[in-house]
Amino acid sequence: MQFMLIMRATDEALAAAAEVPFSEMLEKMGRYNESLIEAGVMAGGGGLAPAEEGRVVDFSADPPAIVEGAYGTTEARFNGYWIIDVPTIEDAASWAARAPLGAGNQLEVRRIPGVDEFPQDDEWVQKEKEWIEQANG
Repeated sequence: MQFMLIMRATDEALAAAAEVPFSEMLEKMGRYNESLIEAGVMAGGGGLAPAEEGRVVDFSADPPAIVEGAYGTTEARFNGYWIIDVPTIEDAASWAARAPLGAGNQLEVRRIPGVDEFPQDDEWVQKEKEWIEQANG
């Protein structure tokens, strides 16, 4: 099963992280990523650019409004993620607990449903399966 580890942080955690030399942060994250890869559980992941560089597409209006900048409070923002492939949510949470993050950081662990969990008689589910096969070549 695949799980996404969704990284969030408080303003205080972000300020504390800014005090750590960038090379030290890269080494800590690199070692963590390497452990995921060596264990054969890493399926993807990455950090995100600052939320202020982003856009929010708000579907409250027609047409949807596109707004520059950050969405929500700092704690609600998505700062990075890992996708891991492990047998259980307990295994995913265990890997999340090993991340080199300090106080004020959180990793939300969410299962990514597979296409086989959706109604197999639906034409769009069948197309999705075909697209996945094509993408995986």
